[in-house]
Amino acid sequence: MIKEIVFIGSFVQESQCPENGLPEFAFIGRSNVGKSSLINALCEKKDLAKTSSTPGKTQLMNYFMVNQFFYLVDLPGYGYAKVSRTKRQSWHKQTIKYLATRKVLSTLLVLIDSNIEPQKIDLEFIRMLGEKGVPFVIVFTKTDKEKMKVIEHNIKLFKVELLKEWQELPKIFKTSAIRKHGKEPLLKFMFETAQAATL
Repeated sequence: MIKEIVFIGSFVQESQCPENGLPEFAFIGRSNVGKSSLINALCEKKDLAKTSSTPGKTQLMNYFMVNQFFYLVDLPGYGYAKVSRTKRQSWHKQTIKYLATRKVLSTLLVLIDSNIEPQKIDLEFIRMLGEKGVPFVIVFTKTDKEKMKVIEHNIKLFKVELLKEWQELPKIFKTSAIRKHGKEPLLKFMFETAQAATL
């Protein structure tokens, strides 16, 4: 499905990002949720997005053009990172500005670690997306790390927490970067959404 993917550049501010009108699919999640690994798996490029066991590796908005049709955008993670509080606040400010003002953002993919029970920081971030009207889906990552019974339990708990504030659940995907689980449904969603956005 992906025939060509090209790294376009890394940008600090939304105003520096490409302005050719192509739809964008941005990836975000808590630090070390497996964001870069998932992007690499989707694109079948081992080192396309830089991965690291150190939280906070992604510090800029990294743009990749897919088939000259849409962009994948690797955003800085939120939460813990081995950088100063000032730098974390700067990332957060720029990311929120991107989410709130980027008109070509088709969908934000919010990555959630399926190995742990619902985290307050993830739920608060999703609440903020609702308040700002940002279109998003939820992508559970690392589904290969734990027994499926544990994974399904954690996902069920997350849904229960969301339904305390949301009338309906967003679209949900389950993925494993290592085993490539969930790759095809996620790519299909992005290509179909990008197609609809360009009509």
